[in-house]
Amino acid sequence: MKFDYIIIGAGSAGCVLANRLTESGKDSIGIFEAGKSSDIWKVKMPLALLYTMHDPKYNWKYYSEPEPHLNNRRLFCPRGKMIGGCSAHNGMVFVRGNRNDYERWENFGLKSWSYEKVLPYFKKIETWSGGENQYRGSLGPLPVNQSKNDNPLFKAFINSASEAGHTVNPDMNGEEQEGFGMFDTTIHEGQRASATKYYLNPAKKRKNLNIFSNSFVEKIIFEGKKAIGIEVKIKNKVEKVYAEKEVILSGGSINSPQLLMLSGVGNSDHLKEKGIDVVSDIKGVGRNLQDHLETYIMQECKTPDTLYTYTKLVPKVLAGIQWFLSKSGPCSKSFLEAGGFAKSSPEREIANIQFHFFPSFVIDHGLVNPSSHGYQLHASPNHPKSRGQITLNSSNPYDYPKILFNYLEDEDDLKQTRECIHVARKILSQPSLAKHAGKEVGPGSNKQSDDELNEYIRSNAETAYHPCGTCKMGVDDMAVVDENLKVKGIDNLRVIDASVIPEIPSANLNAPTLMVAERASDLIKGRALPEEKNAPILGDQNWDKNQRSDNISHDFSSNREELKKYLLNTHDK
Repeated sequence: MKFDYIIIGAGSAGCVLANRLTESGKDSIGIFEAGKSSDIWKVKMPLALLYTMHDPKYNWKYYSEPEPHLNNRRLFCPRGKMIGGCSAHNGMVFVRGNRNDYERWENFGLKSWSYEKVLPYFKKIETWSGGENQYRGSLGPLPVNQSKNDNPLFKAFINSASEAGHTVNPDMNGEEQEGFGMFDTTIHEGQRASATKYYLNPAKKRKNLNIFSNSFVEKIIFEGKKAIGIEVKIKNKVEKVYAEKEVILSGGSINSPQLLMLSGVGNSDHLKEKGIDVVSDIKGVGRNLQDHLETYIMQECKTPDTLYTYTKLVPKVLAGIQWFLSKSGPCSKSFLEAGGFAKSSPEREIANIQFHFFPSFVIDHGLVNPSSHGYQLHASPNHPKSRGQITLNSSNPYDYPKILFNYLEDEDDLKQTRECIHVARKILSQPSLAKHAGKEVGPGSNKQSDDELNEYIRSNAETAYHPCGTCKMGVDDMAVVDENLKVKGIDNLRVIDASVIPEIPSANLNAPTLMVAERASDLIKGRALPEEKNAPILGDQNWDKNQRSDNISHDFSSNREELKKYLLNTHDK
């Protein structure tokens, strides 16, 4: 077989690339995915996200090595193993990140990835339910909707954040990110809006697109320093498939560096140790691993407004029937839809922590049902300084790689996580949550000292499922790809997925990954969208006074009044 372009991996980025590179009808595309089709109800139903997260037929189900700063715990690291990748099993929260995130990329020497240059691609992705404006798009393939989940705990939480001095923000992907409110979601008409459904499926009818599922790529084939194809196992037979123009690696932050190393691209000492012939000595492959580490602040709930209700057989069955019949009800939501961004202390220049409010207790990544009503606030520093790595176990492509996140190696990461707990406690103690609030069960109100909080964090913190950075773009010696996402020193090979992110943004990673793929498609085609000038992202300049003042007042622009009234309405229905 031979194609103009070979795409390895049909995850979020791969689906975008398959769509955009086949638009002209001129180039033939072969996309190869190790997993199955994601056309199943467990993917389509938003509240069923845990089913595929724990199913080895649809998930790689990785685990880290013992984490030295987390009491040597091995942390669960799920990655989508199906068409659509992580867009088919994530929490459907759609967050872009802020101007500062992409200015940092620019300051790394990546001038073509400034905020002004990436904003047009964020707009290109979406059809936003709030309508087009300077920051939001209305013509994109992906429906992005402001959550309208009316669970009373969400309204109480947002009101409590306001009472604690935080800004209420109706669009955290717009003019400013800082503040609290309802997140945008990739849920549309009661179903998950995956990259499969809105990027890949519309392209299936094109004659120049060839999709191969259950196809495990074992190796990239090189001719000298030029990528010319792949070795892929299809139906238990290994075949060679050749690319006339480029091989594009979109396996994700775990699989992409693994395949590069298996193919001879990586740290030469490591490759030789594993008996792999070296094609190119690129020391940064697999390095720079980053993730958001979440700590849960957990509180009992005195009212029956949590998801604990749906752990019981009858309510669970009735909710399922409602969704299958009308795509409505509790199963049509993810319940990860409320949260926000805040500064944790006066020394922080920007909003450095993110919160997700969840109206239930989460035990062992949802494998164990809670035994009572409760809710929790997931809190994580946005820009951890600790770095981990991906290395090979062996030269066998079917052996899982070694994953070491190295969470909390940097002392400031631990300090920021403690600050997260203090800010969270301030919010959860406000009057609007008072009628719901029971006792704090995690860390527990008796845990107040730095040492006590440190131990709670080290024993309980979990991944936010945002690994990135392992094939980073940049201009330094540890960069793997250049700003055009071409692997350095190699011809006809690019990496296009979350692994190229040089520094993790203040965001869940689906939106930034889609943006990278959209922009990469134009780079391949030799074009670019015009820059978006004069689109500042602002912050609450008086946050430190407001957050700690008993006399709080906020000014909202007139176009936010309707949603503000909804968010701040304290009257019971």
